[in-house]
Amino acid sequence: MKTGKLLKYSSIALFLVAIVLFIYLVNASKALSYLSKDPKACINCHVMNTSYATWQHSSHARNVTCIECHLPTTGVIDKYLAKMRDGWKHSSAFTMNTFAQRIQISDNAAERVQANCISCHATITGTIRANSDRYHDFSGTVQVDRKCWECHRDVPHGRVRSLTATPNNLGVRELK
Repeated sequence: MKTGKLLKYSSIALFLVAIVLFIYLVNASKALSYLSKDPKACINCHVMNTSYATWQHSSHARNVTCIECHLPTTGVIDKYLAKMRDGWKHSSAFTMNTFAQRIQISDNAAERVQANCISCHATITGTIRANSDRYHDFSGTVQVDRKCWECHRDVPHGRVRSLTATPNNLGVRELK
């Protein structure tokens, strides 16, 4: 067999192997589930079971999914860019085991969550902002840029956020 033909067939075989491996990885990692708004996509990584379990027992579980709080609502492109950015950070941290026992929200993600809280609860936040001069910490400093979860600490993930301390965090079940 000539070298040219051997190279051609080897290249085709290598390409087919790469495609099969890619399909296997997409299937094994449940990659297509990340395109949905199904909250179960968030527990493809077992380290998110705590967040899922605490959300599942919250008042938000009835009406709000993970992405409605954690991703931008300004448009599809912004949403998927944030999904890709967060997904890359999460997958590399989880794969390399570099995350802390108590997972902390990033500054960028906190801004998105705050914007979504304000958007969903526009009526009440409008009243609060209109009366912001009345909300203070008794030190004489007006509190204007507070985060919603500074007062609403239990919404929607409860107080315990450690990977090992939340009840039922390993056996995530669907509530009916």
